[in-house]
Amino acid sequence: MSSKKILIISASPRKDGNSDILCNKFLEGAIEAGNNAEKIFLKDKKINYCTGCGLCNNNGYNGCSQRDDMEEILDKMIKADVIVMATPVYFYTMNAQMKTFIDRCCAKYTKIINKEFYFIATAADGNRRSLERTFESFRGFTACLSGATEKGLIYGTGVWEKGEINQTPLVEQAYELGKAV
Repeated sequence: MSSKKILIISASPRKDGNSDILCNKFLEGAIEAGNNAEKIFLKDKKINYCTGCGLCNNNGYNGCSQRDDMEEILDKMIKADVIVMATPVYFYTMNAQMKTFIDRCCAKYTKIINKEFYFIATAADGNRRSLERTFESFRGFTACLSGATEKGLIYGTGVWEKGEINQTPLVEQAYELGKAV
């Protein structure tokens, strides 16, 4: 089995928040299995809102009119074999950090091809069905990407307080998913 290039996108607003902890465990498993893996913590990056200027869609332009950290992240997404996207769930959907990030993928989304995707969502609600809207939002993004394949989901239900996820079997699930990539 050959090594894969894995990019983990953590949209948690809290370092070591519940979804971020699951990202760390996935990362740990992926590295232990011999993969080249990196986690990007979106809160540490400057990512502006999409302005809808249309430059990225004009005359074959390959990029965005804005100069922030998004170009670097997009280039890493293009080079990755596997992309993990993790978000806390706010009002039954992904948080604003993740949605802003996805919207900014517009500049190069046609180059994010043939990727394997894993999605992680954490919520205070204890019902797994409550996370489906969030996973459907992720699927709306990947439906626009050529050759995207969904490989796994982590339903982080019933966790509210920072670190509560550590008292669940989900940390082991994230680790094992990372190892199995």
